[in-house]
Amino acid sequence: MKKKISKSTKVVLVLLALIICIAVYFSVMLRYQKQKNKENVSKKEEITNEKLYSLENFPKIDASLATQPLTNAFVKNFTGVEEIDEAVLNYSNTHPGYVKLINDEVDLIVVTEPSEEELELAKQKGVELEVIPVVKEGFVFYVNAQNKVENLSIEQIQKIYTGEIKSWKEVGGDDETIMAYQRPINSGSQTGMLSLVMKGLPLMEAPKENLVDTMYEIVNLVSNYKNGKNSLGYSYYYYANTMFQTIDREIASNIKMLGVNGVKPNNQTIKDDSYPFRTAYYIVINKADGEDEPSRILAKHMLSARGQKVAEEAGYVPVR
Repeated sequence: MKKKISKSTKVVLVLLALIICIAVYFSVMLRYQKQKNKENVSKKEEITNEKLYSLENFPKIDASLATQPLTNAFVKNFTGVEEIDEAVLNYSNTHPGYVKLINDEVDLIVVTEPSEEELELAKQKGVELEVIPVVKEGFVFYVNAQNKVENLSIEQIQKIYTGEIKSWKEVGGDDETIMAYQRPINSGSQTGMLSLVMKGLPLMEAPKENLVDTMYEIVNLVSNYKNGKNSLGYSYYYYANTMFQTIDREIASNIKMLGVNGVKPNNQTIKDDSYPFRTAYYIVINKADGEDEPSRILAKHMLSARGQKVAEEAGYVPVR
């Protein structure tokens, strides 16, 4: 004789079946929605490849030496123009770019962080700067390729530039006096040196022969074995590595990037934040600019999925 199933058991079984059906339904819908999202992203990417500006109506911009390839890539992609005469863009470099922005001569600049003097100039003019990271960057130190030293600690670098460490022998190298090059105040790399590395420590006064006007000159001096094997330079990773390969591959092959605290600078260690001296290149605009101003509209394009892809393809490390 078969046992009758109680009403309560039947209710439980029905509820279980219902729950299973609902779970299956939501699982199917979730997979469907994920697929739709992928399709929508793909469609958006296709839409954003359309021309956004003409060269004539492109916002007025300026850039530092190390960010000119980035701004060139943005201009080319957003206008659809493959060949652009840089004379038309009229780049002037970091400090002059800040001066132009503060004086309302350009809409937007792509540069390193502002120096104290640039912030003070903006304050005097009644301008508040808005500083927005657009790509990640690393601040790097390099030596001649024949130098035995492969790595310095943050403390060793600081002591070299305060004048406490004077010989390569003190950090594992040959018994040679360290020639520690510096850049002028308000250059992008000197601002980075003060804010990222020294952090309030007194930077020794550089002898005249150790104060070098341009990043190119320092790379050139350090790469020369006869005169540069005991020298030390600093810059931004993109310029000293990626960009300099296109400027002079032979000179670039004669310098060596130093690890800092055991971590070598490269795109991956900058991207994952394991390299100690991390910074960025920034979009800088007047904070008073409204949402419909050319500066903010261009900044949004640069930070969009399309803009970040353009930056990555140009050899930079995207922030998004």
